[in-house]
Amino acid sequence: MLAVRDKQDRDAFCALFDHFAPRLKGFIMRTGCSAPQAEEIVQDVMLTVWRKAAMFDPHRAQVSAWIYQIARNRHIDIIRKENRPVPDELAEDPGAEPDASQILAVEQEAGKLKTALSSLRPEQREMIEKAYLGELTHQEISDQTGLPLGTIKSRIRLGLERLRHELKGLRE
Repeated sequence: MLAVRDKQDRDAFCALFDHFAPRLKGFIMRTGCSAPQAEEIVQDVMLTVWRKAAMFDPHRAQVSAWIYQIARNRHIDIIRKENRPVPDELAEDPGAEPDASQILAVEQEAGKLKTALSSLRPEQREMIEKAYLGELTHQEISDQTGLPLGTIKSRIRLGLERLRHELKGLRE
């Protein structure tokens, strides 16, 4: 892992992949995932390991613990996405073309949202953009920014409350 982290050594990464991929797949399948879904998660996890190798600290965790934690978090993210209810607006017939009034309404709402986002404190806006536009988990934001998890959650919560207040008349 240190060769991957320090030198972006592809051979070391191949060895890491060959060692952990089958173990991760078995680990994920034991949680009830199908084989194809487990393989997809493993690919995603190992890609994350490659991209975020610089974040690995051998003084904080063993390589296996670090990689399994990434796999566990990715699996939880997928479960949450699958169990998330689909809003009524998105459940409509995908083949139906929106009319001009719907397009205009969406553009106006987007403009109001952009204005409301710009009125947030910069640190709140940054966390909301990373979480909702960048689709990062709170932990990934913490890893990226170095901020404590509680700070990130507070900034997102306070920012969302302010957005709700700013946009309260939008859907009434």
